[in-house]
Amino acid sequence: MSALRILARFVSTRTLRIRPILEIPARCKYTQHQGVKGIRNRKSFFEAQIQAGQQGEEDADLERTANSDLADMRFLDDRAYDEVAGGAMRITRDIASSQQVLILQPYVKWAAKRQNAPVDVRPEDQLAEATALIHSLPNWQVARALKVPLESLEKKTLFGSGKLVELKELVAELRQERHLTCLFVSKGTLSFAQKRFLEAEFRLPVMDRYSVVIQILRLHATSAEAKLQVAMAELPYIWAQAKDASVTQTRRQGYALTDLQKEILRTRERKLRAELDRVRRQRQLLRQKRKQQNYPIVAVVGYTNAGKTSLIKALTVEDALQPRNQLFATLDVTAHAGCLPCNLEVIYMDTVGFMSDLPTGLFECFVATLEDAMLADVIVHVQDLSHPCHAAQRSHVEATLRSLAFNVAGGDSTASQLPPIINVYNKCDLVSQEAQSSADPVHHISARAQTGLEPLLDDIEQQILTATGRRKLQMRVPSGGPEMAWLYKNAAVVETTADAENPERLMMHVVISQRTLDQFKRQFCR
Repeated sequence: MSALRILARFVSTRTLRIRPILEIPARCKYTQHQGVKGIRNRKSFFEAQIQAGQQGEEDADLERTANSDLADMRFLDDRAYDEVAGGAMRITRDIASSQQVLILQPYVKWAAKRQNAPVDVRPEDQLAEATALIHSLPNWQVARALKVPLESLEKKTLFGSGKLVELKELVAELRQERHLTCLFVSKGTLSFAQKRFLEAEFRLPVMDRYSVVIQILRLHATSAEAKLQVAMAELPYIWAQAKDASVTQTRRQGYALTDLQKEILRTRERKLRAELDRVRRQRQLLRQKRKQQNYPIVAVVGYTNAGKTSLIKALTVEDALQPRNQLFATLDVTAHAGCLPCNLEVIYMDTVGFMSDLPTGLFECFVATLEDAMLADVIVHVQDLSHPCHAAQRSHVEATLRSLAFNVAGGDSTASQLPPIINVYNKCDLVSQEAQSSADPVHHISARAQTGLEPLLDDIEQQILTATGRRKLQMRVPSGGPEMAWLYKNAAVVETTADAENPERLMMHVVISQRTLDQFKRQFCR
């Protein structure tokens, strides 16, 4: 063997040995560009390991971690999965195409047989909400919207024979007039048999509320964390449709998951759970950090489009917040700093809005972010007073909160106690004074007009002081001394006045916790 070949082989082996170390920064940069929370922070971890000179097995572990993270990023954009999801839910990632939708709002004629919908919710209100769902999607237009009375929502054909004939004639008419492209049956979920029967009868794609909501969530999911949770929310529906298809033995009708497709779903679900567990752990670290810094937490919850973000903007005067008049406009739980009348700094948590007639499993996929609301010091429940069904919406949100608290507590009913809840009626500027009268201890406000906020802030302050064990005290300290600087740094100073008895001292009105007060005594009251 020539000396040149020996030298080339020596250089090649040396290059292979250092390749993992040289490529780690590039992989980190690519992963950070994708933007999944929890992966981004590992860049500094990689660099710290390299700077510390820890190689060998640790380098191999980091290499495998980086490769697995890159693979986890790619699975969110999988054409094979999109084909499976499109077949089950009739959704697509291309939302720019125009759609003409016929909305059918089925309802049971006799109130005694209604199981899911509250008795005080009228079919007209349900139809209005279904129309708002379609209007939340760009380029989707409502060709016609009508309510259809039924005897039961569980029939395989869903509609009776006479009603089917009427609807077929309407569909044929709308095909010519409005180029009808889709049929939206405003029911939580349609069984596989119901959907296939209706598609065969009307020769149009049929969507239910779950499918439409998933399409809206896909549109509004901009952060990597939201995309992960939306992707996780799709899987229970696809599995349910596949199970229903196999039970009804409708393999010949065109929808049956192959072994490869089942493996795609299992792999996707496994990776999603791993990523969401990582998000959950990261949020636990953030909560622990906020707890160490002793910041009180106020979670703002409510029905979708009730005005949660608008209220937080009014309370925090944060110009960067841009509320939108859309359903499910907020999918990420975001933190916003605010200040109470006593100068105590708090953090307002903006949360995902709820909606009725949807399986609880859809919102359970957002439990990683909704834990911030369940573990807050105080919950502010925002309700749209101008909505005709605000009472039913309030009941639905309260029931969902109890269910989520039970899940967060791990099924322990004794530990699933909710924080104190402050009820707020928003959009009072859109209703008359008679409609605002209420015997309940509810705050009537308008976040857009910024009215009624002072009593609400006072109530939040009182609840925060009670929940966190803080007290309002008067403390006499030397003027300009270290005690004064320490209180400004570690407590909320409400007011400072001169001491009438001693001009060298000040009277400081502070809001302080017992732990902070004990620290002050140990340091200055010897």
